Amino acid sequence: QVQLVESGGGLVQAGGSLRLSCAASGRTFMDYPVGWFRQAPGKEREFVGAINWSAGTTYYADSVKGRFTISRDNARNTVYLQMNSLKPEDTAVYFCAADTLQHTIVPMTSRGYNSWGHGTQVTVSS
Repeated sequence: QVQLVESGGGLVQAGGSLRLSCAASGRTFMDYPVGWFRQAPGKEREFVGAINWSAGTTYYADSVKGRFTISRDNARNTVYLQMNSLKPEDTAVYFCAADTLQHTIVPMTSRGYNSWGHGTQVTVSS
């Protein structure tokens, strides 16, 4: 099993930027899909984006496309979520997740991931 730890959340004004990190320990991310999700109070957890670790291919929800970028650092075994042009509606707890059971498909729903971090709070003020 892989352990995931998110960091980098905080309070930012609308239009600002944050970079979230998802560090893995126990096992490496090698070949695993890694996803980012978020959950606002009273709402369901929603897909933000994901990366195919080996190919580096990225996928994004329409709501963040063009503003958010996912990248990876093999040496640090870390995945990043760069968030630009933040909006108040981006306020949520952000989670990273890994699918360590397969590496062929990149899941875009939370059910497709079996390892989760505890999340980091992102608050965007207007």
